[in-house]
Amino acid sequence: MANIPKELMYAQTHEWIKKDENGHYIIGVTDHAQALLGDIVFVDHKEVGEYVCAGDDVAIAESVKAVSEIFTPISGEVVAFNKRLEEEPELINTDAFGDGWLMVIRPSDVSELNNLLDSAAYQDVIAEEH
Repeated sequence: MANIPKELMYAQTHEWIKKDENGHYIIGVTDHAQALLGDIVFVDHKEVGEYVCAGDDVAIAESVKAVSEIFTPISGEVVAFNKRLEEEPELINTDAFGDGWLMVIRPSDVSELNNLLDSAAYQDVIAEEH
């Protein structure tokens, strides 16, 4: 069973999101998603400063099994990417909700958070897939 922290919000496309101390939002790939991908060997991403809309693909994760798009759950300006993933993409596999975070966005419309799932609803999404 996948680890699904209750304090996070989730997209149906298997990304997690949480607010940081600056009012920005940290985004990563869920434990369930990284398990499906297998060993991640490369991550490519949009540039800092780019504006992205909810649902846009913002990164590509290449694993030994597949190449998968990663989407942003909210719109806004990309303010940071996890530089460690350039040298250690496997952090997504080993610490999906910690050191394996992907990016930080300065939101343009926080009401988009209402479209996301809590942990229980995300668990239902995973259950429906199986």
